[in-house]
Amino acid sequence: MSFLRASFKLKDTLSKRGSSLIDISEEVLAALNEKKPVIALESTILTHGMPPPHNLNTAVAVEGIVRDQGVVPATVAVIGGRIKVGLSKEQLSHLADPNTPKVKTSRRDYPFVLSKKLNGGTTVSGTILVAKAVGINIFVTGGIGGVHRNGENTLDISADLNELGRNCILTVCSGVKSILDIERTLEYLETQGVCVACYGGSLTFPAFYSKDSGYTAPYQVQDPREAARLLKAALDLNISSGVLLAVPVPKEFSIEYDTMEAHIELALRKAQREHKFGKDITPFLLQELANITDGKSLETNMALIKNNALVGGKIAKELSNLPEKPFSVTTTRKYPVVIGGSNLDSVINLNDDIKVSLYFIFFVILSCNFRIHIKLSLMFNI
Repeated sequence: MSFLRASFKLKDTLSKRGSSLIDISEEVLAALNEKKPVIALESTILTHGMPPPHNLNTAVAVEGIVRDQGVVPATVAVIGGRIKVGLSKEQLSHLADPNTPKVKTSRRDYPFVLSKKLNGGTTVSGTILVAKAVGINIFVTGGIGGVHRNGENTLDISADLNELGRNCILTVCSGVKSILDIERTLEYLETQGVCVACYGGSLTFPAFYSKDSGYTAPYQVQDPREAARLLKAALDLNISSGVLLAVPVPKEFSIEYDTMEAHIELALRKAQREHKFGKDITPFLLQELANITDGKSLETNMALIKNNALVGGKIAKELSNLPEKPFSVTTTRKYPVVIGGSNLDSVINLNDDIKVSLYFIFFVILSCNFRIHIKLSLMFNI
């Protein structure tokens, strides 16, 4: 697969699709220019989220599911200091290889990873940043990061949440990773202005491995068309914050919430003993949960991201079929009605030349009357 380099310095179509540090695959670029549906995919599933060979097999399967919906997959990653949007099979394999050095890459990591010409698996925040820059409006992942447990003391809050608040993009996921504080994460998303909705007709917010977290979302959509219309409304309004669509894991792969909570507590205690923190803690906990559950959590993880890809693909197709005409605002008045008043406080010290002071007072009164007359003329068109 060959790549075309996009640059803001060029005055052609490419200049609107990225920066001089972004390479967009020919397949993805053609789809964007022809306004065909495209979905962004993150690459930490390859580099940090799953052990081999599950990482590569799942990534390939997810891309296949997206293509089966008539949608172009655009996996985002960093290879040799270049941001790639759309990967070849060789590049997917290269990133999935445990012998390939790579950095877990979010917004803060890009300057270092690019300047050092390293490889990087993009997180939710790292992928959203690039996807929006090149014009992709739908992003599919497993689960987003959030406020970590005890986050009120550690201030360990994922950059994913801020990125969701910065970019008007639809993120399709299975909620917040269960290892996090779901309640505080939902509150933080509200603060960021992120529209949170559950998929499938229920307000029950999923907990990644489990269908029910015990918390609810403010909104819900029934099907792909409703989800597409939700995103379309946000795009037409040109707001800066995104939409989070929480898709519950398929029932046959769901793990009971209380059971999973007990496993997570064990994994968290081990992480504390081994001093895991920052960007290392999530991969550590996911691997530890896979060990504790004898692979059940990993199986659930693979199932939910495939299901999210299926849902995301359907939404992308529906979005491409919606009319492009944005909302319009109309008014029946030529001029706005101004209700209120203004006060002018003046202090005048009289001196020997009383005549000059009186002239000044007369001038102030005349000026005020003139301004009032002009305002009334504009209001009543007289």
